[in-house]
Amino acid sequence: MYSYEDRIRAVELYIKLGKRVGPTIRQLGYPTKNALKGWHREFEHRLDLPMGYARREPKYSLEQKQAAVKQYIALDRCIAATIRTLGYPSRETLSDWIREAFPQSRQAIVGSVRRPKYPDSMKLAGVRELCSRPGSAQAVAEKLGVCRPTLYNWKNQLLGPEAPASMKRRNLSPPVSAPQLAELERQLETLQRQVRQLQLERDLLEKATEILKKGLGVDLQLLANREKTLLIDALKEHYGVPALLAQLGLPRSSYFYHRARVKVADKYVDARRAITEIFETNHRCYGYRRLQASLSRHHVTISEKVVQRLMKQESLVVAKPKRRKYASYLGEISPAPENIINRDFQADAPNEKWLTDITEFQIPAGKVYLSPIIDCFDGMVVSWTLGTSPDAELVNTMLDAAIETVAETTERPVVHSDRGGHYRWPGWLTRMSDANLTRSMSRKACSPDNAACEGFFGRLKTELFYPRDWKSTSVEQFIEVVDSYIRWYNEKRIKISLGYLSPIEYRASLGLAA
Repeated sequence: MYSYEDRIRAVELYIKLGKRVGPTIRQLGYPTKNALKGWHREFEHRLDLPMGYARREPKYSLEQKQAAVKQYIALDRCIAATIRTLGYPSRETLSDWIREAFPQSRQAIVGSVRRPKYPDSMKLAGVRELCSRPGSAQAVAEKLGVCRPTLYNWKNQLLGPEAPASMKRRNLSPPVSAPQLAELERQLETLQRQVRQLQLERDLLEKATEILKKGLGVDLQLLANREKTLLIDALKEHYGVPALLAQLGLPRSSYFYHRARVKVADKYVDARRAITEIFETNHRCYGYRRLQASLSRHHVTISEKVVQRLMKQESLVVAKPKRRKYASYLGEISPAPENIINRDFQADAPNEKWLTDITEFQIPAGKVYLSPIIDCFDGMVVSWTLGTSPDAELVNTMLDAAIETVAETTERPVVHSDRGGHYRWPGWLTRMSDANLTRSMSRKACSPDNAACEGFFGRLKTELFYPRDWKSTSVEQFIEVVDSYIRWYNEKRIKISLGYLSPIEYRASLGLAA
């Protein structure tokens, strides 16, 4: 909000400069283009400006607001149905009313109902009983604990829709002769053999995917003899060794040879387990170097090449980076300070150089914005804020939290940012001046000038955001996940440049933190 004197000064300068918006804003550092033109139109109409801002009447009354919230509850908390019924307000306005009325409802639990998964052996037994049943299909379904349509779906999956659903004897007219009955029995045996053969092939492909990490389209005949041996050992209880040997084309002698070798203990079995556990508990982002360093912490000494090989065998793949950048540039709304950092992101001590920026996360539930401050000394995130709007409150709250960390010290870091409007608004400038902090800005449209902060965003999105599916995640849940990641980043995530220590561990080793 600007005072009467500020607005009059802006209008007079605007007229003096020949109604040129750009020079006026550059000289004053305020306001926006539309605000300046609006003040000028009002000045021309009234030959003056009002002393204060007239408070606008609310668009909706309190009764309308309460009625909308009640209708929302009555319609099973459906925003779309409420708007269709009442004809007002917008989705955003109704969401604000709901959050105001029920502040505890921001936390949500997303669940889903999954269909029960039946084992393949149960499906096979069910199809057998269906085709050879003496009674009704409903009785077979009740015996297995499933519904009748499910039983017929199993039959269609294994035998096809054209196959008959029953092979039971019926009182036919004319009566079935002995040769016809024998033919039917032969067909039944043939179908049963075909079902078992298809089930065998399917189980082999599934085990190849599960144990050997192969694709479903793999050619079983091209597998190594050792891999075939592993498949036989996994399925021999169900199908027997001879049937599996014939299906895979593996000689009996080769099977027993490789079986004996497989029984020899894997000397890396503990290392495999440890590598997988470290990889999964650290957001699946550790490469072989950091995995090898983490193993050394647990007194497990193996080479980087062995770690690489074990990662490949266990299918531990680190996500690759993607590029997408949020832009907050609003023009040269105020004078830009000098680029003091000048791409020198090295610092000899904490709280010498701070970097800041804003990044955007777009998930199906909505957009989330992150504003952190990064210390160039060790890359630690000094403070951060997460919100659903990239407004002044987002960056100002973050700056207040960062200032508190150095308020009782003599340290006054240089705060470097890009040329976004958030770092040129009065609130930010006032806070920087009151805390006696030095401003530094990148050149226009030059992201390398703030590369260290951009690098943090890249690591966060590569390790956390891109590899996951966020379809069933609410905005509140996503904010909690990102907050948890940043805390893990500061406290546990090891960095090669810090001697395989986390930022907090590194400061503790130097006696700079408790």
